[in-house]
Amino acid sequence: MSRLAIDGGEKVFSEPAQSLPVRWPPVYPETAWQLADLYMNRKWSFYGPQELLFNEKFAAFTGTGQSVMMANGTVTLECAMRALEIGPGAEVIVPAHTWLATGSAVISCGATPVVVDIEPDTLCMDPQAFESAITGKTKAVIPVHLLGSLADMDKICAIAAKHGLRIIEDCAHAHGGRWNGRHVGSIGDIGSFSFQESKLLACGEGGACVTNDLHLGDILGRLSHIGYPLGSKQGVPAEPPIMGLLCENYRVTEFQAVILLSQLARLEEDTRIRSEGAEYLRRQLNAIPGVRVQSPGRLATSQSYYCFVILIDHHQLKPGLTREKVLEALTAEGLTKIGTGWGAPMYKQRLWTIPENMYRIESNQVAEDVTYRQALVVDKGWLMASRSDQDKFCAAFAKVMAAYHQ
Repeated sequence: MSRLAIDGGEKVFSEPAQSLPVRWPPVYPETAWQLADLYMNRKWSFYGPQELLFNEKFAAFTGTGQSVMMANGTVTLECAMRALEIGPGAEVIVPAHTWLATGSAVISCGATPVVVDIEPDTLCMDPQAFESAITGKTKAVIPVHLLGSLADMDKICAIAAKHGLRIIEDCAHAHGGRWNGRHVGSIGDIGSFSFQESKLLACGEGGACVTNDLHLGDILGRLSHIGYPLGSKQGVPAEPPIMGLLCENYRVTEFQAVILLSQLARLEEDTRIRSEGAEYLRRQLNAIPGVRVQSPGRLATSQSYYCFVILIDHHQLKPGLTREKVLEALTAEGLTKIGTGWGAPMYKQRLWTIPENMYRIESNQVAEDVTYRQALVVDKGWLMASRSDQDKFCAAFAKVMAAYHQ
């Protein structure tokens, strides 16, 4: 057995991985020239030609009838719920393992988030836990396509249809992901995407809702554009929104649309590269005792990867050792861009400020075990690294687990 670097042995990565993309998001020289031209043209916002073009192309990419760009991926969730008339007195079922915006957006609409557990393999919402949490107040469910997997949309849609519930897909991690041939976001009533700087499509801040219901599309556009209909001109009289529809200013700029258009043109190929890298790593890592990789969506015909999640079976570690000790040893081997993710379920994240009487936890055992004791979250750059660097990545895991496994 090789001596661990943390104990004075030789590192697996004596030098940093040479092929690992070190900066995100990607940038392209031709996009920089387009941004400069846009700046000089002075047409920067309010349904400009680039925003309209992105909406058209993103709707086509996702196989939906309408895309509506917005300021970020939190307000997209809020607008989705408002478009579906979800408000005070309603309950919305959300998974325990997700970024806090999934739950806080429900609170912002005056509804109550009901937290349910996740599957131990995909780490996405457990359909059985979802159905068990339904009450007479339940109006909607928000399945999250999380990290490197997809929620089971067949089961979730069947349960929602049986109980007359609306479905909002949280696709913030899943640009390019397809469930049984359909792009995520196109399966439920509304799909919500984030374009925040770390996302697979990234423009600093931004988001979009997609839908196949053109009436909902019109409402989503009005909700985010102060009541103006989609594609309208600023200052030109247009048909007003329906009375009582409280519309906000959640507009984006032309600059964001230009940046996203250049990335969207490359997304299909980048998704393929990341997926192939993930499968290459998965085969090696799943053969290491005490290690398993988050399972892709069961019917994923294209699995997107916001991150790559490796699960450490803490029950198989030697006494006194933890996931954190494994991470410390991996870091000593020179393995970079790996951590514990959010480190807690949604309702215990440091920025979660919602009082306990404003949400309800129905089930959470798997989510707490995964987030506190199992998950190691790997930067997507490793999925695009060279095979030789990926081999070293797996060698570091094998070396550490050989020493730490019971």
